[in-house]
Amino acid sequence: MSAPLVRTSTPGIYKRGARYVVKERDHTGRMQTRSAQTLAQAKTIKAQIRTDSARGEFRPASNVTFTEYALEWIDTYTGRTSRGFKETTRGDYRGALKNHAIPYFRRMPLAHIEPRDVKRYAQSIADKGLSRDGVRNAVAPVKALLATAFEDGVIRNNPATNVRLATTYVTTAGEVRRARSFTDTELAALIAAVDEDNRLIIELLATTGLRIGELIALRWCDLDLDRGKLHVTRRLYRGTYDTPKSRYGVRTVPLTPDMRTKLAAHRLSLRSSGDFETVFQTTTGTPMSQNNILRRVLKPAAIEIGMPWATLHALRHTFATRCFRNGCNLKQVQALLGHHSAAFTLETYVHLMPEDLPDLDFLDNLPATDARVAPLRSA
Repeated sequence: MSAPLVRTSTPGIYKRGARYVVKERDHTGRMQTRSAQTLAQAKTIKAQIRTDSARGEFRPASNVTFTEYALEWIDTYTGRTSRGFKETTRGDYRGALKNHAIPYFRRMPLAHIEPRDVKRYAQSIADKGLSRDGVRNAVAPVKALLATAFEDGVIRNNPATNVRLATTYVTTAGEVRRARSFTDTELAALIAAVDEDNRLIIELLATTGLRIGELIALRWCDLDLDRGKLHVTRRLYRGTYDTPKSRYGVRTVPLTPDMRTKLAAHRLSLRSSGDFETVFQTTTGTPMSQNNILRRVLKPAAIEIGMPWATLHALRHTFATRCFRNGCNLKQVQALLGHHSAAFTLETYVHLMPEDLPDLDFLDNLPATDARVAPLRSA
């Protein structure tokens, strides 16, 4: 049996046990009941209901839970832009909701979710060992879901509107997780450790910044070796050829002279190398898979040289860092990577090494300490 309501000195605010209860009529005359942890919070809620009702903007809080709304939302969501919503992305969102968001938020009412809850959710994903990109991918459907709920009037405010993800996360074990980039020495060691038959794959990733799905989908018709150009027009994703991740992913990337020579030699070595054949194939002539490249090409070499943390995506980070370090401007690196935003490129993909920091010897040229400075006088 619940504790009785006890009147406070403020009309419409009652105390029940250790909490407070607000009772206030909205603009339709319906009694709205809210719970608060403190008297100050209760007064704020009461004033907000009264103000919104006077403006005709009051929205009653919905009791729909995160899980209830998520299960319906994921089947009907159509995206938030004119570009629509890819079914492959829907699959990603559904997986993130099933594996991460629903187990975390469970039956929490949407109306009770606050910005700090979204941040705590992101931290919980990092604690599972996911990278920053993994955290971002797990949070993306939650942010889209909350935005839709706000537009539909299910919640009064969108708690994810101004939430920014951390660039690094400290796990419960005290480990700081951040994206990694190879130093020049590490990159050289990695390439040398990869078996010669597959070395070109790692070299091309390191010199073009391609996503692994884009590299696997490359056909000879996508390469212009005479002009030294590589055209990204598609990717292999979940076993299906699809357009690039976004419209910005359709791009042209220059090939180095050395890479042009190596690719030409590679084409001559293949049993079948028609214009619409994939550039990288298995011994049976079928396209390679991301899993095989990671497990059979990269990981053995990385472990051999003492870099078990190495990933295929780290080569993309390394490409961006090396371009930036060697004079490419931010807009150029953004275009080469196929990103939607230069700010995202800078924040996520550019890793300055200690040797990249400027020489500050010029700061030694300070004014002489015994110099006498005349006092400033007003005109």
